[in-house]
Amino acid sequence: MNNFVKIDFDGIDPEHGAPKPERVISGDPQFRTWNCDAVDGGIYAGIWEATPGKWRIAYDEWEFCHILSGLSVITEEDGSEYRVEAGDSFVLRPGFRGTWEVLETTRKEYVIRL
Repeated sequence: MNNFVKIDFDGIDPEHGAPKPERVISGDPQFRTWNCDAVDGGIYAGIWEATPGKWRIAYDEWEFCHILSGLSVITEEDGSEYRVEAGDSFVLRPGFRGTWEVLETTRKEYVIRL
């Protein structure tokens, strides 16, 4: 086992998904996820991509995100809006509730800790 893991999706088949139908507010967002690494104890790293649409989000996990491409707006329940695009990095902490709206297909690198 290597202790160096490059976050790269070459040779990895993506998982396909979408938000649960009851969470979708608009559009038909579709996800592709390339899980590049996982560690016992609930730590995951990889690349995620979503097509345009808007859905409700509720985080129980901690997630670091770095936007590679696209444009999204993340809105907290209190109305605070965050426009994220290529080059932006941020953390969503457990307890975050709100919406994620993809305006242009968005791709991000992520590290999740359950």
